[in-house]
Amino acid sequence: MAALLAQRHGLDEAVAAFLAGRGVGVEDVPRFLEPKLQHWLPDPFVLRGMKEAAARLAKAIVTRERIAVFGDYDVDGTCSAALLVDFLEGVGADVLTYVPNRMTEGYGPNEKALGQLADAGAGLVITVDCGTTARDPLARARDLGLDVIVLDHHKVEETLPPAVAVVNPNRLDDDSGLGHLCAAGVVFLTLVAVRRQLRESGQLAGPEADLMAGLDLVALATVCDMAPLVGLNRAFVAQGLKVMARRGRPGLAALADVAGLKTSPQSWHLAFLLGPRINAAGRVAEADIGLQLLTTRDEGKARELAMRLDALNRERQALEQEVVEAAGAVIDRRIAQGEDPAVWVVAGRGWHPGVVGIAAQRLVQRFGRPVVVLSLDEEGQAAGSARSIAGVDIGQAVIAARAQGLVMKGGGHPMAAGMTLRADMLSRLEAFFDARLASDFARAAARQELAIDAALGLSGVRVELAEALAAAGPYGVGHPAPRFLLPAVRVVKVEEVGNGHLRLVVTDEGGSRGLAIAFRAAGEPLGAALLAAHGQRIHLVGQIKRNEWQGRVRVDIVVEDAAPAHLPLEVISRQAVEDIAGE
Repeated sequence: MAALLAQRHGLDEAVAAFLAGRGVGVEDVPRFLEPKLQHWLPDPFVLRGMKEAAARLAKAIVTRERIAVFGDYDVDGTCSAALLVDFLEGVGADVLTYVPNRMTEGYGPNEKALGQLADAGAGLVITVDCGTTARDPLARARDLGLDVIVLDHHKVEETLPPAVAVVNPNRLDDDSGLGHLCAAGVVFLTLVAVRRQLRESGQLAGPEADLMAGLDLVALATVCDMAPLVGLNRAFVAQGLKVMARRGRPGLAALADVAGLKTSPQSWHLAFLLGPRINAAGRVAEADIGLQLLTTRDEGKARELAMRLDALNRERQALEQEVVEAAGAVIDRRIAQGEDPAVWVVAGRGWHPGVVGIAAQRLVQRFGRPVVVLSLDEEGQAAGSARSIAGVDIGQAVIAARAQGLVMKGGGHPMAAGMTLRADMLSRLEAFFDARLASDFARAAARQELAIDAALGLSGVRVELAEALAAAGPYGVGHPAPRFLLPAVRVVKVEEVGNGHLRLVVTDEGGSRGLAIAFRAAGEPLGAALLAAHGQRIHLVGQIKRNEWQGRVRVDIVVEDAAPAHLPLEVISRQAVEDIAGE
């Protein structure tokens, strides 16, 4: 199949092998390599609740009813709110916004905030990236005379909240097949539906809103919320990156500048450069700074807000490192005592509640299993976040824990969740997770292997290949960047550079030479293995990346794993690095 793809479409052999391994057929290649909305965009009314949501929102626009957009403090929630605000302001709607404070209000709509919106004259509240499990607050909103539309994607309980409409592709009765969308994707489809409603009723005043201009926000949200890059999501991100490259949104252009992004954006730039800076506002300061940045049209204000977010991100990094070290030490002690739960649940006083989620993610990478990190307050409550691994649905587990009375608030999706509980319930919660998820974790752990797309010699590591691979993106969850095996290369040089990275020079028997980098590997098992491999032959697994610095272009091997060259290739695994280090 790989040879056929290469011949039919003029592809590099390594690219063809990668696509064939991902199940891309001969006729699918053009649509796969150039995902467009015209190929993937569904009728938005296939989503349950969309008819009611579009009709109610269109009515509010036409009658100039005050509309409140209730957002969330993460990237998906911020982008969703910005997308909706841009549209509403563009059609002349009367709109106000509310983003809750992570530390004092927590996740989702609350009764006090809804009361403030009612006092401000709102008649319709639209919750984005939240609201699916907020039955009590939305019941209060109904009592206050507020209509509520929920636009969300998080896990759903059996009973929906009282609302005019709940548009969530993960509703138990939704058969749209769009459960992979993030909230911004749901908002985008809602705006398509509302625009159609206004157009068909002849009530669209002025020019139609350019929904395509908002794809930069949908792309950013999709990548940062770790939504799988399949189907419609691939089209959202591919086209959104093109919109972002045009720098038409002052806030994102300014944020790219302070982040040092000088090239056309790729999906990893969104995940590691732009997203963390927007998230920093909700983690350590006022959450609406991100929303202000994404909606301002003033370039001067955009630069000011971007610099503020950059400073907050540095503060976030320091706070995050403190929690990672403290929580990691707790887990290390428990491992030394022989504990082995399916999910680690750790809590501590003084752990900044705004960074526990990202700390949990780093601990998942370190320990290879789901981790819950919670911050304890003076009133005996624990609040925090969970992160998981593929195959272990932590969001559904949190909802089940809530149904059992183990947590007071909570919800999420398969890879991430949030919760609030009494501190005296911590051990019971971990036991519940262990009983519910142990078998799922065992199956997932058995599958924790790095999928290798193709083998490659150093002579094949070329800039042209890196560029061809980049063109086959976007990459992310559900469509990871291709990994290549470089067998039996000799490490002729290895040194620590930057902030804990390792740089290698490798050669092969044919005399070809390559440069490799292992990010944040120093002090980790992989780093120890690479340092110990100096002068030896090893198998490397990694990605092929184009690297441009000060006008010079080269290609790097981004190392993800290694194994001693004497091992048969079929048994290479992450554990094999211990053989290199002699542990």
